[in-house]
Amino acid sequence: MKQKHLSFLIPYLLWIILFVIAPLVLILGYSLTDAAGHFTLHNFVLFFSGDTFIKMMLNSFWYALLITFFCLLISYPAAMVLTKLKNQQFWLMLVILPTWINLLLKAYAFIGIFARNGMVNQFLHLFGIGPVPILFTDFAFIFVATYIEIPFMIMPVYNALKEIDPALIRASSDLGASFWQTFRYVIWPLSWPGVESGIQAIFIPSLSLFMLTRLIGGNRVITLGTAVEEYFLTTMNWNMGATIGVILIFLMTIVMILTSGKRHKKEIDL
Repeated sequence: MKQKHLSFLIPYLLWIILFVIAPLVLILGYSLTDAAGHFTLHNFVLFFSGDTFIKMMLNSFWYALLITFFCLLISYPAAMVLTKLKNQQFWLMLVILPTWINLLLKAYAFIGIFARNGMVNQFLHLFGIGPVPILFTDFAFIFVATYIEIPFMIMPVYNALKEIDPALIRASSDLGASFWQTFRYVIWPLSWPGVESGIQAIFIPSLSLFMLTRLIGGNRVITLGTAVEEYFLTTMNWNMGATIGVILIFLMTIVMILTSGKRHKKEIDL
């Protein structure tokens, strides 16, 4: 019986080996070799010795942090409102619906909205303002990235809030706690697992964004994701591109570890 159960793991193990482990080994192998296939650490030395790649790495962290912050700032209140609404499944479907649309189509739609003759500038023209250069700016990139990734923050936060026992909130109110005290000491700590999941779902992919940086941010937004695309598709320097990919994977792993720490119970003085 045990052998029969183990046989069910074979497809899963094959999938992991072929599509997770093998690509990681391949990328690591490219990063540790030169164009001739000889072992070298020159790619890593080049990455950490120059200011260009360090600046890209800091830019990646900064943009990912901003996108995650704005997603959380919008998604948490939205998730709290969703828990109070009737027909919650209908509203959740509206939240999820934009994720069914292809990312490229959404990017081109925003290009039309933010363009010099787009909808935003046409609206501003009614008030005698414009045209305002919105496209190919940091604002446009962060706005579009936040819009696209908001559903991936709302869903885990919503699920975490739904799991909170309403009796705990009522008990906090009966004991004389204000709304903000209840939120700080009851709602926020109990919903933190959902916030952690949302941070992972947004911050980690945001580190490696490259399509939006090109289409919406133009050449102003330079991240490690854009560098990987450049080295693999333009300069054809796969070894350096793989090196940046390995560093990105390492950074993502650190973020996952930091946002998946053990949760310790602690006493709180009200």
